[in-house]
Amino acid sequence: MKRAVLAVCALTLAAAACAPGSSAPPATSAPAAQPSAAKTDPSKLGDVTLTVWDQEVRGGQNAQMTTLNTAFQAKYPNIKIKRVSRSFDDLNTTLRLALSGNEPPDVVQANNGRPQMGAFVKAGQLRPLDAYADAYGWKKRFSPSVLQYVSYSTDGKIFGEGSLYGMPQVGEVVGILYNKAKLTKLGLQPPKTWPEFEDALAKAKAAGETPMQLGNLDKWPAIHVFGTVQGQHVPKDQIATLGFGRKGASWTTPENTKAAQNLVDWVTKGYFSKGFNGQGYDPAWQAFGKGEGVFLIGGSWLIADLEKSMNQDLGFLLPPGGVATGGTGLPFSITAKSPHPDAAAAYLDFITNADAMKTLTANGLLPIADTDQQTVKPGPQQDMFTAFGTAAKNDGLVPYLDYATPTFADTLGAALQDLLAQKATPQEFLATLEKDYKTFADKNG
Repeated sequence: MKRAVLAVCALTLAAAACAPGSSAPPATSAPAAQPSAAKTDPSKLGDVTLTVWDQEVRGGQNAQMTTLNTAFQAKYPNIKIKRVSRSFDDLNTTLRLALSGNEPPDVVQANNGRPQMGAFVKAGQLRPLDAYADAYGWKKRFSPSVLQYVSYSTDGKIFGEGSLYGMPQVGEVVGILYNKAKLTKLGLQPPKTWPEFEDALAKAKAAGETPMQLGNLDKWPAIHVFGTVQGQHVPKDQIATLGFGRKGASWTTPENTKAAQNLVDWVTKGYFSKGFNGQGYDPAWQAFGKGEGVFLIGGSWLIADLEKSMNQDLGFLLPPGGVATGGTGLPFSITAKSPHPDAAAAYLDFITNADAMKTLTANGLLPIADTDQQTVKPGPQQDMFTAFGTAAKNDGLVPYLDYATPTFADTLGAALQDLLAQKATPQEFLATLEKDYKTFADKNG
């Protein structure tokens, strides 16, 4: 996974979060039509070859894809999978050209954000999946807080609602990682409420510990921290509206001001590691893994690496209240020009069904559905599964804030550095965000 807020494509997660980019959108064409009647028996579709482009190239990612493809072809011998596996960066580079050609792949992994999936939807290059979602029951299996990440209006302008244009396999969630041994030494239990969490930070500081590790040199890590704080003060529907860059919300509200001030208060009280704005992301979480710090706000994608160094001392919990920044890995979409949409939909269903979720778990990945039904050993991985499963089931996932506009990742990252350095007040910080968000939302319609 790509360890940045520009990652849903990785949370975890692991999937890399899908952040806006600067590539120009393809020429617009008519949206792909829905099938008149979805055919859900692959064995009756005749001999079919499906060309599938994915970026599941790393260890467990590649293993699960290989396993599922083999199982699908064994169950439906009339359908052959021609798999083309590319790195995340290579896929992003080549996919735009492939979709504009006369013979694009049948199934592709497309980055959720506006520069890719949104642009492809606008150009009519991806097929809306609502008819298949109804036929296969996807809207019942996956929570609305998950499906919003693969939903667009047919003109590609509105992200987070509308028709479905992809199906994800893996999930991501940003939570609170903690050192169990240090909490025990401080006489504390894992916090269940926000006041308990802030009390733990204060007691850690008083005991001479580093309350929270943070490495914000690359600017994006503080977005995860702010998103967690924001979830305590701002209604989740407002966060979703802001995060998806839709009209109807504002950054300059009393609730967002309170969240920004909460973050500044942590700086004033010395809760972050020293020199956090000049420390890199990797050195920060690696220091946490070596016992430096009681807490770390980060994504589920850190679990595997941190568990190697901390073992059972590592804990992971959902932010109090159950609202958490999160998302999905790169979803699988059906291209508009595919001559085999029914077979492609059957494939999407197969690689995201209950058995597929077990395969993902067996290969160390975080399944997007049935998370609470997986069998994993007690410890950090189980904590992560519980946190994500709870958030997804209760519609507690809110979008990565950099989704808001094509330029918001840079705007928010820089503004947070200034806020944390106390070079900008909470009001000035929010005014900067409001300008970028409102300019885009008004223009986007």
